[in-house]
Amino acid sequence: MSTPRCLSMLVTCLVSLCVSDAFAGDPQTITGRMHHIRSMDGPREWSEFPDKAEGTRLELQFDAASNDAPYCLELRHQDNKQTWRIKLNDADFSQLQRDENDMVVYFEVPAGALKDGANVLTIEASRARTPDDIRVGEIFLHDASRAELLTESHILIKTWNQTPVRITILNARGALQQTGLESNRDLAVRPGTVYASQRTGHVEIPVPAGKYTVYVGRGFEFGLGKVEVTTRAGSVSDHSVLVRREVPTEGYVACDTHVHTRTHSGHGDSTVQERMISLAAEGIELPIATDHNVHIDHRPFAREAGVEKYFTPVIGNEVTTPVGHFNIWPVTPGSPPPAYKFDNWADINTSIGKVPGVKAVILNHSRDVHSGVRPFGPKLFNDAVGERVDGWKLPANAMEVVNSGANQTDIMLLFHDWMALLNRGLHVTPVGASDSHDVARHFVGQGRTYIRCDDSDPGNIDVAAAAASFAAGRVMVSYGLLAELTVEDTIEVDGKRQKYQSGDLATVDGEKIGVHVRVLGPQWTQVSHVWLFSNGERIREIELTGIEEDRKRKKGVLWEDHWEIDRPRHDVHLVAIAVGPGIDGSYWRTAKPYQPTSPDWTPTSIGCSGAVWIDGDGDGKRSAAHAYARLAYKQAEGDLKELLAQLGEFDSATAAQGAFLYQRARQTGAPTLNSPVAEQIIARSEKHVQRGIRRYMKAWRENQIAAAKQ
Repeated sequence: MSTPRCLSMLVTCLVSLCVSDAFAGDPQTITGRMHHIRSMDGPREWSEFPDKAEGTRLELQFDAASNDAPYCLELRHQDNKQTWRIKLNDADFSQLQRDENDMVVYFEVPAGALKDGANVLTIEASRARTPDDIRVGEIFLHDASRAELLTESHILIKTWNQTPVRITILNARGALQQTGLESNRDLAVRPGTVYASQRTGHVEIPVPAGKYTVYVGRGFEFGLGKVEVTTRAGSVSDHSVLVRREVPTEGYVACDTHVHTRTHSGHGDSTVQERMISLAAEGIELPIATDHNVHIDHRPFAREAGVEKYFTPVIGNEVTTPVGHFNIWPVTPGSPPPAYKFDNWADINTSIGKVPGVKAVILNHSRDVHSGVRPFGPKLFNDAVGERVDGWKLPANAMEVVNSGANQTDIMLLFHDWMALLNRGLHVTPVGASDSHDVARHFVGQGRTYIRCDDSDPGNIDVAAAAASFAAGRVMVSYGLLAELTVEDTIEVDGKRQKYQSGDLATVDGEKIGVHVRVLGPQWTQVSHVWLFSNGERIREIELTGIEEDRKRKKGVLWEDHWEIDRPRHDVHLVAIAVGPGIDGSYWRTAKPYQPTSPDWTPTSIGCSGAVWIDGDGDGKRSAAHAYARLAYKQAEGDLKELLAQLGEFDSATAAQGAFLYQRARQTGAPTLNSPVAEQIIARSEKHVQRGIRRYMKAWRENQIAAAKQ
């Protein structure tokens, strides 16, 4: 690399201060502003950053005197996804916390680390493979030790109901404020975040003297307590906070099916002891231990932490294979883990099937790349009809539609994949999970699944009943919102109307069916749109206004309405989805996508009902769009014009399935769907048939393009 190019990648800031100023009581300013640096040459990671960074490393020169006693370095950073190392005078010093949140952190400067005169502080990425845009700066040198500075004053938080809580501390600049606490038997601590088991009903938090905003919460179902605090050196600021339940989830168990620890998975930052406290404080009642290729029982750790009454631990496993990751639960204690090195789904299915007790098998983060494989990418999956290109059969009865630790750029992508699987005829439960390996970065329980079963005693949930309800699809998925869907017959029997919820088959007699949608969430969330899908196609959309007034009238219920729709003449599945703006507050911030497909991203909260099946043809069983398409294809005897006429009696999802069947088993001499002859025939078909065929052909072309790149 040429010398001018090296210099262009260097950010140098020279601050000359008298040595006496460094010992005047106020900290020495090394840099008073934030710097934008990028870990390597390449396009910006996010469009919120300037196209050009200041450099790939930050180098700051400052004058100081040799320190005979420990000093403290204060530093602020934002959007840190990779490993960034800090050097002081060319010696390894420390590294930034891997966390995209805005935070202020402190580092001990050992005695003798500073030298008389010019000193150099350097921050640069370690082994960067992709560009990582970060902001770092507002760096100050304090002539006190780290322990002295972080215990300068105290904030005492008392909670009236003495339940586990998450405490978030922001400084006057709105950044997460590192405290003088460390994790222990009762606390899980990270910069600006304190999870407390609350055995004593209070937490004393040491902080530097200053102004702070403190939030106290307990996960999705609870409100937020908020206090403004100003502390002085030597003071203790005393505050009582009441955290109230707001979201009505009676009859549903809050489950996180994807829970890791560093202790048993080997990466992330949460020990198993810290995980017990954070689970209780986020209100997860049924956590599934899913460390990689091991069976872990969290029950003894929960007892040790004194939080066993707040949740029922379940043994599970993330079966981490070269061709996909699968969470399994519940696992009979003492069972050996399944083999996980198979390179095909058939053998994986057989291996998982040998594990005693398993009722739920979940396909995880199917749009992410692991070991070079994206299970539901266009190379392997036709997302219009829910079909693997290679013909592999899904060894799972559930799939993640929300993974809050591995968000998608398009938050609806996995929901469409799930509904396509339903149209294909697969009985698949939608899942929300956190995939949390960390205490506070991607925290446990942000994505979650609500399972319809007895929740009256969180510490003694009937796991078998919960697993059976989960496998039946009696669930709702939550990522900052909940969408509850109820279908009812419009004809009364004995003065009552039959009602159906997620996982049910609705047998209705009238020409109309009633549809009730209720969107739930705490006061710190919002809903902007509600959608109703039939066989994966949006049939109704509500854009919401006046949410604040609705919220004041009925706490926990953000919106609800009742509609009547025409009863379909064939079976369909109905799904309600609610979306709203993402959470910007550091007390529950919406994470950025894990493997983004664009530098542009809109943070979004989402809630999804499970599927309610409508027995439109009245035969007492569920029939998917694929089954109707097979019947139409058989009756058409391979004739495209006749097939399209038959498909006209159904919907666009059935048309897409029909196009797939025609293309796969096209008879000799019959036109391909992308031929001019076929296009003319398709153009004369029903509009919904054209929609379905176009959707299939678009996905088919994407499959062909991906295959050509091999």
